[in-house]
Amino acid sequence: MKSLTLLAPCGILGYGFPDDSFAYGLAQKPDAIVVDAGSTDAGPHKLGAKTAIVSRMAAKKDLKRIILGGWELKIPVLIGSAGGSGGQSHVHWTMDIIQEILDEHPHVQPKTAVIWADIPNQAILDHLAEGKVNALDAATLPLDATILEETTGVVAQMGIEPILQVLKAGADLIVCGRAYDPAPFAAVGVFHGFDVALSYHLGKVLECGALCCNPGTTKDCMLGTLYEDHFEVYPCDQRRLCTPVSVAAHTFYEKDHPYLLHGPGIAMDLSGCTFTALSRNRVGVYGSSLTATDPYQIKLEGARKVAYRSFVVCGVRDPLLIERIDEVEKQVTQSVQQQYKEIDRDLYTINFINYGKDGVMGSLEPERLSCHELGIVFEVLAQTPELASALCSSVRSTFMHFDYSGRKSTAGNLAFPFAPSDVNFGPVYAFSVYHLMDIEDPLAFFPWQWWKQGGR
Repeated sequence: MKSLTLLAPCGILGYGFPDDSFAYGLAQKPDAIVVDAGSTDAGPHKLGAKTAIVSRMAAKKDLKRIILGGWELKIPVLIGSAGGSGGQSHVHWTMDIIQEILDEHPHVQPKTAVIWADIPNQAILDHLAEGKVNALDAATLPLDATILEETTGVVAQMGIEPILQVLKAGADLIVCGRAYDPAPFAAVGVFHGFDVALSYHLGKVLECGALCCNPGTTKDCMLGTLYEDHFEVYPCDQRRLCTPVSVAAHTFYEKDHPYLLHGPGIAMDLSGCTFTALSRNRVGVYGSSLTATDPYQIKLEGARKVAYRSFVVCGVRDPLLIERIDEVEKQVTQSVQQQYKEIDRDLYTINFINYGKDGVMGSLEPERLSCHELGIVFEVLAQTPELASALCSSVRSTFMHFDYSGRKSTAGNLAFPFAPSDVNFGPVYAFSVYHLMDIEDPLAFFPWQWWKQGGR
């Protein structure tokens, strides 16, 4: 093949995309449809709680159009990090939806393969004993058997190797467990003989849909074409502009280094890249480079339940209270602690998030501007849901009539947009596994199987 075109419907499966854009993308006769379905951007909750990032309705709407579009063109469809976190429960959730779609369209019979990404605890402990597991974050707790037992399941980001294996087997629909975001895109390029670095770099751009455009969005379709010495990217909505600056900016997005990018078994160096405008909204990218790493490392992700959360959303309009908000919040906390002095303070945490003051950046906020109102979230984290609820109720009732200096009214200090005001959120999860593990075989921990209609 002299060129290979990939259609990326959206940034995350379930985010949605316009019918007109998708129709345009299909009309360009792409060689594959590839979509990323997962992320850890929202934190560990979805992984720990084994729930999806998007709703079932949203996932089905996108999956139906993608599967039918791929079947119509007789091209493969690849889904990365199924269900959001790519664990066994997330993959089954995705396959249940796919099965429903296929039942509704019995003429559609894709050869469907599933690649699992769940890592057994014993395998992690064995590698840990050999010094082959290292934390990515210095704040991560030391990993041991107890932590792993408390973790609801560990997944690892697969590279292109397991996906290549399934492409070679002739799959029409490939559903991956947790995958390195660009890997499903890159695998298609490498499978057809294109440069590994260009394939991975194209995947890095396409995995977020049309976010590399002006205006950018994850909710629209994007096309990318690989050639021998470069790749080109262009939107399916002609009202979006794809420029050298927008594509370069997205290349440097979500990385701890401007142009170095690490993935399973690879290290990309994009310092030599050039971004060239080929037309009004088409950009050519040249000079991507990549080296294989030794050892081959995969990223492990796991989460465990650490607390329960209850919270209140409220507003403050009194300028006197706003002026003293930090002082009042400290005094309210002390009052509640005194009210429940029989409870060990290590068993709970009381937080205040002041939107309009420093709610986003907290103590790092450089601007200290006056405001006429604040939106405040009272958050209580505790070891049991009952304790979290009780303490949150006390924080709210204490704050509501707290007598701060200068107060001129005995009315409530807080305005509540909802009733009831207290929300019992439920379990809170934290990353307990966020590590790199050295492995010898990139296929060893990512088994695949054919998925038969009606189940395995």
